[in-house]
Amino acid sequence: MAGKRDYYEVLGVSREVSGDVLKKAYRNLAKKYHPDANREDKNTEEKFKQVNEAYEVLQDPRKRAAYDQFGHAGIHAGAGVGRGGGGGRGTGDFGDMGDVFSDIFEGFFGGQQSTRTQAKSRRGADLRYDLSISFLDSARGKEVHLNVPRMETCEVCRGTGAKSGTRAKTCSACHGAGQVRMSQGFFSVMRTCPTCGGAGEIVESPCSACGGEGRKRTLRKITVKIPPGVDTESRLKISGEGEAGLHGGPRGDLYVIIRVEPHPIFTREDDFLLCEIIISFTTAALGGEIEVPTLNGKVTMKIPMGTQTGKVFRLRGKGFPNLRGLGTGDQMVTVGIETPESLSEKQKQLLQEFARVTGEESYPGIKKFRNKIRAWFK
Repeated sequence: MAGKRDYYEVLGVSREVSGDVLKKAYRNLAKKYHPDANREDKNTEEKFKQVNEAYEVLQDPRKRAAYDQFGHAGIHAGAGVGRGGGGGRGTGDFGDMGDVFSDIFEGFFGGQQSTRTQAKSRRGADLRYDLSISFLDSARGKEVHLNVPRMETCEVCRGTGAKSGTRAKTCSACHGAGQVRMSQGFFSVMRTCPTCGGAGEIVESPCSACGGEGRKRTLRKITVKIPPGVDTESRLKISGEGEAGLHGGPRGDLYVIIRVEPHPIFTREDDFLLCEIIISFTTAALGGEIEVPTLNGKVTMKIPMGTQTGKVFRLRGKGFPNLRGLGTGDQMVTVGIETPESLSEKQKQLLQEFARVTGEESYPGIKKFRNKIRAWFK
C-alpha cells in the first residue's frame, strides 16, 4: 500500500476536518474531476476514482478511525474498502454518499428528476415575435393584433397523440420513467430514454390529425397592448401565449421584441424627445415667437433677443412617458439659424448700413475669438 496517496491529501483537508467540511471538499473535487466535465482529459477519471475512494473511507467514522491508526493497510485488512469484507460496503455501493452525488448530478444535468410524471409532461417552447411600430405609437402606446404561428394541442386526440379508440403504451425500454441508466466511466447515470424520447410512452397507432405528436401548428390571433414609452429592443413578455406543452405540460411564453421606426423630425434619448428648429437670423436677433411640433400637436415657444445658433430650449413634460411609470420626460428643442442665400440690392444696402452702425460690443463671441487669435500670435 506504500504507493497509495494519503486520503486526507487527496481531498486537500487536514486530519481534524469535520464532516461538513469534508463533504464540501469532496463535492468540489468530484465536480472538478467528473468524467462528463472532462471528456478530453482521460487522466481525470483516475483522479475521480481516488477522490471517491478517499471520501468513502473518511466519511465513515469506523473506517476513518482504522485508517487514522493503521493507514491503508488497516483499511484493506478490516474495513473492506473495495472488497465488501468485514461487513463494510464495496465501492459499488455508495451508501450515504448518495446525497452528495445527487448534488453533483443536479449541477451537470439541470436537476431533472426521473419521475414518470415529469418525464412525460414537458413545457412548451417560448416564442419570439419581432414587431415594428411607429415613433408616435411608441410614445402613446397601442393595441395590436398579432398572427402568431405556434403549436396547439391537437383537438382530435386531445394531446395524447394516439388514434381515436387507442392509447399509448408504456415504453418497454424505460418502463415509463422516461429515463434509462447508462454507463459513464466509473459509474452509471440517468439519461433521457432514446426509445421514447423521454415521454415514457410509445404511440403505436398515431393520430392522423397530428401524426402522433399531440400538437398541430396553427395561426393564432393574439391581442397585445403596447405600453407608452417602449423603445427599440424593448421586450414584452406575454405569459402563456407560447407553444402548447407536451402531454399536458404548461404553455411557453411569447416575447414581443419592439423595433421603433425612425421619425422625420424627432429623435429620442432615454425619456427626452429631441428636435431641431430652424429660424431666420432676424428672429434670432430681434426675438419673437415660433411654433414648435410636439408629440401632441404644436405649441408656441418664445425666442429671446440675441439667440445664438445651437441654443437648446426645454419644454417640460413634452417628452416620452417613462416605461416604469416614473413620470414624463422633457422635449429639448435645438435652434439653428439660417442666413439668406440671395439678397436684393436694397437688402444689401440695409445690411451694409447695419454693419456700419453696429459696434463690436454687439458680437461678444467674435470679440472673444479675436482676442484669442491676437494672444496666439504675440
